Amino acid sequence: MQKKLTVQEAYDKQPKTWIIVLVSLTVVIGLAIWSSSVLRFRNINPQGIQIVIGIFNAFLNPNIDWLTRFDRVGIPMQMLETVAIAFLGTLLGAILALPFAFLSSRNITRYFSIIGIIAVTMIRTFPIFILGLMFIKVTGPGPFAGVMTIGLASIGMMTKLYVESIEDIDKGILEALDATGATTFQKIRYGIIPQLFANFISNTIYRFDINIRNATVLGLVGAGGIGSTLIWALQSGRWRDAAAALIGIIVVVLVIEFFSTKLRRKIVGIQ
Repeated sequence: MQKKLTVQEAYDKQPKTWIIVLVSLTVVIGLAIWSSSVLRFRNINPQGIQIVIGIFNAFLNPNIDWLTRFDRVGIPMQMLETVAIAFLGTLLGAILALPFAFLSSRNITRYFSIIGIIAVTMIRTFPIFILGLMFIKVTGPGPFAGVMTIGLASIGMMTKLYVESIEDIDKGILEALDATGATTFQKIRYGIIPQLFANFISNTIYRFDINIRNATVLGLVGAGGIGSTLIWALQSGRWRDAAAALIGIIVVVLVIEFFSTKLRRKIVGIQ
């Protein structure tokens, strides 16, 4: 008969994790101290506080005319352009990510999946700012550069999400199709897409939500959208105009976040 352990005896038998925690904490603190020594905090612009105060005060009194102006230079049209850039870029990225996802899935292409994994990893190494600057040099400043940048930058993350969904599917269906002598394309068409359609749509909406922010940031380097207006206002010290642009960004991001979350929950619930 197995002897019952007291609470203290059971506790004493547990692995001692405090040593690991202590070592990990020491390493983190040491890295934080080392990182702080590399940064030059003394070179901070002394006028930065005044700029922050100016922007904060401008939030209390933004340029309302710019917020309610519906022509080409008004905030609503600039935000509409930003949303359009994010939407088209996400759509392009989703289309390009699909073949990479199937190529990178071990349960589809098996030994050849390493080719897709390497290709996607290479794409993901480029920061979105670098891609934006590259496309601006090729196509010139404007929304087209933003769409191409977001499309290419989305491939890496969307491929990863798609691959996770593909590798979690019911393998019994694939085995049944293998038994019938189905080709790889037929397995994708009849065994995978019906199972993954909802997941693919949900992941694409999630990436669109992220790309709204990316499209805003890309405007800072001249890739169109509200970001171009915002950087112009900040560089020229027009704090009320900058506040109006930031308010427009906040409102649109919150609205997109709300509806995309609702839509993703409904789609996942349909599965």
